[in-house]
Amino acid sequence: MAKTNRKTLNLFLATWLTVLLSLVSGSFAAGEQFSSPLQPQGLDDVGIFALKETEPNLTGLGVKFAVICRSITYTDGQPQNNYQPDIEHDCLLEKEFTFQNQPQPTVDISAHSTAICSLLFGRDPNSYDYDLGEFNYQGIIPQADVNVYEFWHFLADNLFTNSEPNVEIITASFGSPFEHWWTRAIESLAEKNGTIIVASIGNGTDVYDPPLYPAASTNVIGVGVVDSVDSKELAINLANFSLAHSKHSSFGPTEDNRCKPDIVAPGNFLAANINEPNKYEPTGSWSSFSAPTVAGAIGLLVQKAKQDPNLSPAVSPNGGNCVIKAIIMNSAKKLPYWHKGNLSKQDDHAAPLDYIQGAGMLDALGAYKNLIAGPNKPGNCPQSSWDNNKLDTNQPENVYRFALAEPNDKFITATLNWNRHYKNTYPFASLEEKNSDLRLELWATDINNPDNDYLLDYSDSRVDNVEHIHCPADSNYTNYEIVVSFSDVEDLNEPNLTEQYGLAFETGDGIDSNDILWYDLNSDGIVNDSDVTLLFDNLSADKGATQDYPLGDINSDGNIDFNDVYLLLKNINRQADWNTKVKPE
Repeated sequence: MAKTNRKTLNLFLATWLTVLLSLVSGSFAAGEQFSSPLQPQGLDDVGIFALKETEPNLTGLGVKFAVICRSITYTDGQPQNNYQPDIEHDCLLEKEFTFQNQPQPTVDISAHSTAICSLLFGRDPNSYDYDLGEFNYQGIIPQADVNVYEFWHFLADNLFTNSEPNVEIITASFGSPFEHWWTRAIESLAEKNGTIIVASIGNGTDVYDPPLYPAASTNVIGVGVVDSVDSKELAINLANFSLAHSKHSSFGPTEDNRCKPDIVAPGNFLAANINEPNKYEPTGSWSSFSAPTVAGAIGLLVQKAKQDPNLSPAVSPNGGNCVIKAIIMNSAKKLPYWHKGNLSKQDDHAAPLDYIQGAGMLDALGAYKNLIAGPNKPGNCPQSSWDNNKLDTNQPENVYRFALAEPNDKFITATLNWNRHYKNTYPFASLEEKNSDLRLELWATDINNPDNDYLLDYSDSRVDNVEHIHCPADSNYTNYEIVVSFSDVEDLNEPNLTEQYGLAFETGDGIDSNDILWYDLNSDGIVNDSDVTLLFDNLSADKGATQDYPLGDINSDGNIDFNDVYLLLKNINRQADWNTKVKPE
């Protein structure tokens, strides 16, 4: 049977089956609840399913999305256009794709792009797997408008010629250890149009990956991977996740000493298998699939912002990418062992992020709540808000004031982003004279006695274009100020410099001190001798080594020592909740 005939038949059967299901359980529409378990189940761990339950109409509708994919093979240096997803897989049959490539024949489909597209756009309510049973497959943004680009053609036709694609979000799951003209062109695209660009940071020391460009680029959201737990059961691995580990997720600092990644997310999902149209397989814990997870979550935020005029500054071509980046990072969940910069007792004011977790793990529902809290200009604000604003030499400081009725045990998180500047023609050189250095401060204030005001925390990196604060509130203070300013006005390269920025802030809880991942260092679901061995290995490791990112500072005092061993031994034989569900062999 011809390919087109088979697809038509499959579409007819899928439509007939959908109608039949609607007679039993209602129409197949956004927000419908199915009795079968949802896949990819890892989306639940980052709040995407919870967000969709809160806002059933968030499906990516009206969002312009681009997926950049690499061809598998090349002939005489020319890509053979075998970068496309399998559009005849059951979960992609209903999706309309636009492919951007030169008129050469497609040699073969790509398993890599098929898995990415199924995670983003797939929909198959009647799926089955021998190990998992029946499930309902739901991608993140099935109704988004999608263009799939072949990488080298994207470079030649869009980046080199400065012909920007008409899209709002770009995701790319590949990279280079080095900055190139095309990575700078991507930076220029983000700055010029406010395009949101998300890319995978690399797959860690096991494959010798440093932080990869464009994820390591300044104006791009770089995404690392959170590993699945170490279980022999597929269902458990697809539903439970541990930490970002240096052997699987590339970590900073970059060669120029910037913090990367910006955020982390799970990478092991059930995705479409190209060998059979109704089969699925786990992707494994790779940053290739963490990046589209974050990009898809951003797609839901962009849809919401486009629908609500009050939220429109978050998707403005002028600085909107900075706002979305600030919101998605600000709402991220801090996992055990998160700390800024190098392992030390003191918060590192010059390193805004953790070198392997970034700002933390994606929390789509938290990001949505931060977004819908709404924008506020400097002045009196609620405790959760954001702003798309600017500084210039006439207005070198903006102050945001808010109050906490109950500051006890609360953490204040604030994130500031701004774009670096690049020429918009080849070779897209950096415009260093236009770049500025911003500073983020958090003050505890006494409205009755300003003499009692004091600087609670600050973030002031001289190389990053992100600043991030995650600080416990002072139980003696209910009033606070967030201050955005130029780090040093006297050092400005231009007398009339203007810098657009995105700011997000909110108040919430700190890191869960009872999380078993503080003690279960190998993530196998039980604290035992193997974890003690790992802790002793990290205790004796060279603290100056740059090839590893050791865990084990359980009490967060800046050192891995025998105090941490004592705490781990107090938790010996403790089991993770998921481990109690493992079937006996």
